[in-house]
Amino acid sequence: MNLNDTVAAGYNFTESENQTMIAQMVKDFAQKNIKPHLMEWDEAQIFPIEIFKQLGELGLMGVLVPEEYGGSGLGYFEYVKVIEEIAKVCGAIGLSVAAHNSLCTNHILTFGNEEQKRKWLPKLATAEWIGAWGLTEANTGSDAMGMNTTAVLDGDHYLVNGAKNWITHGKSGNVAVVMVRTGEKGDSKGISALVIEKGTPGFTHGKKENKLGMRASETTELIFDNVRVPKENLLGSVGDGFKQAMKILDGGRISIAALSLGIAKGAYEAALAYAKERHQFGQPIANFQGISFKLAVLATEIEAAELLIYQASDLKNRGMKMTKESAMAKYFASEVCVRAATEAIQIFGGYGYTKDFPVEKFYRDAKLCTIGEGTSEIQKIVIAREILK
Repeated sequence: MNLNDTVAAGYNFTESENQTMIAQMVKDFAQKNIKPHLMEWDEAQIFPIEIFKQLGELGLMGVLVPEEYGGSGLGYFEYVKVIEEIAKVCGAIGLSVAAHNSLCTNHILTFGNEEQKRKWLPKLATAEWIGAWGLTEANTGSDAMGMNTTAVLDGDHYLVNGAKNWITHGKSGNVAVVMVRTGEKGDSKGISALVIEKGTPGFTHGKKENKLGMRASETTELIFDNVRVPKENLLGSVGDGFKQAMKILDGGRISIAALSLGIAKGAYEAALAYAKERHQFGQPIANFQGISFKLAVLATEIEAAELLIYQASDLKNRGMKMTKESAMAKYFASEVCVRAATEAIQIFGGYGYTKDFPVEKFYRDAKLCTIGEGTSEIQKIVIAREILK
């Protein structure tokens, strides 16, 4: 998109009063309810369900869901603000809010019929139920079309067998949208999407992953052993699952970009404050060019990432294609996120390497952003495909 296209599109990224109000509400909530428990949750890998219930009461677990289904009925600008403000404090909580909103809930909202929406969305939008979304398998990460989890129609039910890996809320989730193979392996039209509720016989979870970062966001395996799923739980038509998943990931990339932005800002702001306070050789270390240039580069890259996110969000709000723009935003913001966390530790020096200061957690949380919902390498493939059309 060149400058003329941008002007013609009429972008206006001025923060609205509503966005400012939402950002302040989320910031206050995070400072009061999340920050005091950060390290406790991180060290013990505690998934604090009560926090998500409270976020649900504030309307933040159904940000994009219309009010008629119990949601807030907001757009992507507000959604980005929600994720960003939470991630400034804790990337793990931000990740879970993003996964619940963008993947499970949004998949049902986007592709469910009226009956399906009324059945599941009110519970998800209020966080009465926590949502999970299953695409990845042990041997099929980026190669989603090679999945082995199958669903065979047996009368009025699908019989599901297989397993999914790296599933956010795999243990605590009450409902999951799961991509299953209903046709030939490798065929993009051989995949369908089913909604499977917790408690369905044969539907269990595997081990909880012991992760480097994002430790308060639960990640487990999902296991399906002859799980009988009513055929009315099929989202859309048979064979639509892969196409649906790719569209959901387009929007999901905006949320991971927003997550990256929040972590980057959190790390940058901590480093900026420390550089002004820390004195060496009789002056603040911010006075030294080696430090000030690091901060200048980060400030510039963070602002550029934010503009890419807003551009993708604007296109999404207007119902326009934004595959390239969301991939660019996710790719750039996630890489900036890792750089910001790395430089923040460098500015803190030895203190940055300890758990007494916040930047080591930003550093551990940041790396997931370049991997989840499509690696940086996959984003480059998506971008290249779009620009070479």
